[in-house]
Amino acid sequence: MVGSFTCSACDTPLQTGPADINPTGAESSAPLQLQRSGANATLLLQGEWVAARAAQISAALAAADLGGVTHLTLDAQAAQPLDLAGGWLLHHYLQSPACAGLRLDFAGEVPDSLRVVRQTLAESTPHDVEDKHGDDPNPVAIIGKRALVRLQALREGLAFVGQVAVTLARACRSLRRLRVTSIVRHVWDTGITAVPIVSLIAFLISVIIAYLSASQLRDFGADIFVVDLITVGVLRELGVLLTAIIVAGRSGSAFAAEIGAMKLNEEVDALDAAGVDATETLILPRIIGLTIALPLLTFIADMVGLAGGALLCHELLDMPLQQFINRSAGAIAHTTFWVGIWKAPVFAILIALSGCYRGLQVRGSSRDLGRLTTSAVVQSIFLVLLADALFAILFMEIDV
Repeated sequence: MVGSFTCSACDTPLQTGPADINPTGAESSAPLQLQRSGANATLLLQGEWVAARAAQISAALAAADLGGVTHLTLDAQAAQPLDLAGGWLLHHYLQSPACAGLRLDFAGEVPDSLRVVRQTLAESTPHDVEDKHGDDPNPVAIIGKRALVRLQALREGLAFVGQVAVTLARACRSLRRLRVTSIVRHVWDTGITAVPIVSLIAFLISVIIAYLSASQLRDFGADIFVVDLITVGVLRELGVLLTAIIVAGRSGSAFAAEIGAMKLNEEVDALDAAGVDATETLILPRIIGLTIALPLLTFIADMVGLAGGALLCHELLDMPLQQFINRSAGAIAHTTFWVGIWKAPVFAILIALSGCYRGLQVRGSSRDLGRLTTSAVVQSIFLVLLADALFAILFMEIDV
């Protein structure tokens, strides 16, 4: 039923919608009232806007007639309480075609529940999805947008590295803050348990190198140089590089998945709320543990690789073990072994930082977790290869 009356202050005819009039006189039980004045309307919310009254609220909103209205004022001051269910119903109504094109104002403050719903929906939109082309066909604009996205990602990455460095410097003042127990556990998880796979890969790679080089050099009567190739290749490059790649796929992905799952379960937020530094608790033990474990794995890979090369030389070239050892000692310089060992801590830091950083970026869904875990592995392997190339240039310049 629609009624009308005249305002005594401005002599303007006002109309009321169906929700204004309650024949029983219990108008306070109505969830809303719609007051219209020409093209202007005021939507008064009242009573309890809670999940238990969702059906009644939805029916009242659907019955509110906004035909001919261009300016809508929302007054929610009398709606007590107004929970998240009520805020969601109100947001859905304001986004519906009935309110499309209307100029919306609020009488007083925006309801807290409505603000939470809007903020949640805004944050659920993935910010890291690249705009492929958008509405702008200009290739220069597309390149500029992508450059800005990459620049912002670089700034966030550098900020994360700086935060870790500051936390490490602060934690070094106290042994308790270094969390030795957690570091030992990560040394076990990333180092000791990886010994079988690292040893197997190092053995197979050294055998492959020895077989290929022997099949080529034997035609020239230069079998002895197979030892040089195996020794220098394994100690200087292949031992540490292959070990770092294996650890990146094994431990880097584990770091990203563990921290990402904690982000999904809001455990990281719980640590922050409890006043516990998540960087000191979650990030530092993983970085320090992997920094300790990777040089040890590299040493094991070097020894197993040399053993595999010696075994193949003995079987394929009938080379005695003592001759292999003597030739190895003469083929390498005093820095050959240490070049590979020096690289290992740097590679470990890059792998741990990539895994932890990608894990902290997880937002909202398990799909995001899988995508960022894959990204952590790819990024860590790329950084390891890049660092290895830079080390090669550096060592060549300083003649090491």
